[in-house]
Amino acid sequence: MLRFTTAILATFTLAPVALAGTEYPLTLTSCGHEITFDKAPDSVVSVGQSTTEILYMLGLADKVAGTALWINPVLPEFEEVDAKVERLADNAPSFESVLAKKPELVVTAYEWMIGPQGAVGTREMFDDARIPSWIMPTECIGKDNTQSMDGTRTVMFDTATLYQGIEELATIFDVQDRGAEVIADLKARETAAVEKAKALNLPEDVSGLFWYSSADIEIDPYVAGVNAAPGWMLSKLGVKNVVGSQEEWPTVGWETIAKADPTFIVAAEMNRRRFPADDIAVKRGFLTSDPVTSQMEAVRHDRILTMPANAMDPSVRSIYGLESLAESLAGFDLK
Repeated sequence: MLRFTTAILATFTLAPVALAGTEYPLTLTSCGHEITFDKAPDSVVSVGQSTTEILYMLGLADKVAGTALWINPVLPEFEEVDAKVERLADNAPSFESVLAKKPELVVTAYEWMIGPQGAVGTREMFDDARIPSWIMPTECIGKDNTQSMDGTRTVMFDTATLYQGIEELATIFDVQDRGAEVIADLKARETAAVEKAKALNLPEDVSGLFWYSSADIEIDPYVAGVNAAPGWMLSKLGVKNVVGSQEEWPTVGWETIAKADPTFIVAAEMNRRRFPADDIAVKRGFLTSDPVTSQMEAVRHDRILTMPANAMDPSVRSIYGLESLAESLAGFDLK
């Protein structure tokens, strides 16, 4: 998690009252790693769509020197500003390509990008280059990243860690007022989506499944466990997750899933094509043609929803995913 060591935090619930500016030097701890800023960074490289879109929301697009690791198109409202920012790589950029941009900060949402076994580099490598590296609290709080690339969530994802990350980035760049506005809007949208679902008075047996992808279409799929962001969505909306695993993205056999017979299925849509099942058309084709999956209630009643894959990772998009799922449940007429 990230710990501030200067007395600069203000309570965002006081908005729209102006918040105090950041006092530099600012020393903080990000995922157990201490970094210091003498001033607001003039440039930043963002390794990941989640942190990039947060920077855009904070009005910091002009400071973004490069981005990488994209899985969906940028949010429509940021298409114009994003087009002006260099994309270093669609996946993991090289350490050298990041250094070539001469950033004063590097941010990411993933320790497998920047961490002990980072695909881009380690925290120490960036320290040696005198570039602070910051990781979203969503990656560190309630999560153990020591055993696998994806890590294991020890508790369910909570948007409090997302809001904390936005607040911290706003503080680093001394744009606290804008950060407060972004957080207030997201909290309002989260509350409205939950209230919408409550008003539906859904039956207690309504259940769902989130399918991210599959290493091969014929083998067990990667599906969302109870502690993942999609597990949080289902919990917030009062829907049972048919996957009982505490893991974030376990593999579960289709026969086991079919026995649980989810009321609806949410399939990830993405631009990535690492696996054939990354393609939403391949997912739909399998569900409707396979002898086992085609007999599930969700498939027979055409309750196969799509959601940007980025929304299934802890991010601002998770709030948008919650909204879209609540909207879809309202259209199912489940009684």
